[in-house]
Amino acid sequence: QLVESGGALVQPGGSLRLSCLASGRALHTYSMAWFRQAPGKEREFVGYFKWSGDNTEYADSVKGRFTISRNSAKDTVYLQMNSLKAEDTAVYYCAASFLLAGTKESDYEFWGQGTQVTVSS
Repeated sequence: QLVESGGALVQPGGSLRLSCLASGRALHTYSMAWFRQAPGKEREFVGYFKWSGDNTEYADSVKGRFTISRNSAKDTVYLQMNSLKAEDTAVYYCAASFLLAGTKESDYEFWGQGTQVTVSS
């Protein structure tokens, strides 16, 4: 099971940190990822984190602004979002995969319920 939290209304240029708490089978996965879905758009890849080696990969649209990190003791993965823009407004989803670290929704077996991030003045 995955549970996201931390979504909020934030002004452009601001920062926000999302959390994803893993439990049960989702604890023993190969990678975790963040996706987002804006109103009227398809869900898109934001970034992933491999538990082994701490490797990360990001979408070009967030590279340099967003950072994925983990707290193994708390079974939590974070998405630190800086320099937020209006186009970052979306529901953000945490996902986990047993097998690989990919950029497609179909690469992931576990999904959270999503948390809303709104960037607006």
